[in-house]
Amino acid sequence: MKVKKGWLAIQVGLEEEDGGIQKFVIPISYLYHPLLQKLLDKAHDVYGYHVDGPLKLPCSVDDFLHIRWRIEKEPNRSHHHKNNHNHHHHQYLSSSLSFHSC
Repeated sequence: MKVKKGWLAIQVGLEEEDGGIQKFVIPISYLYHPLLQKLLDKAHDVYGYHVDGPLKLPCSVDDFLHIRWRIEKEPNRSHHHKNNHNHHHHQYLSSSLSFHSC
């Protein structure tokens, strides 16, 4: 999969689920969002740091799509890593969302 600059290829899904594993391309800026950082921590716990191929997120496709929707819905989403004024709001989002497969 060829990915344009500023974007990242990822694999999402759980093999035991009907949808299996799907590939997505997300802006690299999403990696700074606390909701996605929670998934990155989980990915480290499950897969470790040294994995061949695209980044794998141990989460159902439906849960990932919900997380992506939440990130895209937020105003000024491209400035998360530059502005700390939304920090408390992000902590609330992280603690208020609980996904059964993540």
